[in-house]
Amino acid sequence: MVIDATFWVGVSFILFFVGLIYLKVPQKINDLLNKLIIDIKNEIDESEKLRLEAKTLLNSSQLKLESAQEESKKIIEQAKKESESLVIEMNDKFHRSSEIKKQLAESKISQMKEAALKEIKDNSIKLAMESVKKIISTSIDKTKLDNLFERNLKESKIAIKEIKT
Repeated sequence: MVIDATFWVGVSFILFFVGLIYLKVPQKINDLLNKLIIDIKNEIDESEKLRLEAKTLLNSSQLKLESAQEESKKIIEQAKKESESLVIEMNDKFHRSSEIKKQLAESKISQMKEAALKEIKDNSIKLAMESVKKIISTSIDKTKLDNLFERNLKESKIAIKEIKT
């Protein structure tokens, strides 16, 4: 058997693997890879937990947002209803107050009209009485004057009674 370079390469190759096995390099590599695998699995598990936690937070935030939106819609609807009822109420109050003011104005006008008519009647009666006095005093004698006075007095009483009724 001839010992050539190929033989020594084969022997050195076998010694290299025996040395590796003796130094437990494959076991250390295996342990290192297993440790890396475990670390990666732990990171994956932790990221899965974080993902689930984030999903839970997202769901709760969405629920809160939806409830807040519903609550804001309710508040807006209630405010609209209240404003509409307030507008209706204010409109009713305005119409009632304008109706009351209209009635008061009509009442004042009626009172002023009655007062003016009474004043005109009073002035007319005074003027007529003064005219009659002047006419009577200048043109009629005493006995005729007394008779005329009595007759006019009775007629005036009747006229006043008619005016009062």
